[in-house]
Amino acid sequence: MSGRVRPHDSARGVIDYALARRAALSGLASGRMRKQDVCDAQPYLLRAARFHGERSAEHCPVCRTDSMRTVTYAYGDCFRAEANGRARATKEIAELATQLPDFTVFVVEVCIACKWNHLLASYVLGTGEPLKRRARS
Repeated sequence: MSGRVRPHDSARGVIDYALARRAALSGLASGRMRKQDVCDAQPYLLRAARFHGERSAEHCPVCRTDSMRTVTYAYGDCFRAEANGRARATKEIAELATQLPDFTVFVVEVCIACKWNHLLASYVLGTGEPLKRRARS
């Protein structure tokens, strides 16, 4: 696991996208990719980075500014529809891991200056207990 993302201690199925990130940056440096190809964050992602992202200690690998944010999303059947895929604080993710059965976490780095964005890691958290369906009223 790269030094950038430190998943919760109970994380399962950890996938680190550091090689893909390195390939994108190498392609940019060699001219095989254009800046528009890698600096293409959608407005929703930029908004999430501004308002819910956590400041990164790293500088942007493209524009070298300190405008990097890390945005963490959680998806799972245990969330209600309106809360599924919502950006969440790292502290909130840790609390949810002790309360909910299983959900997947995606960690994305975003530069709000040049729109660089890349998926850093994904992993599964939760108690591992079967999902209890809510009774319909």
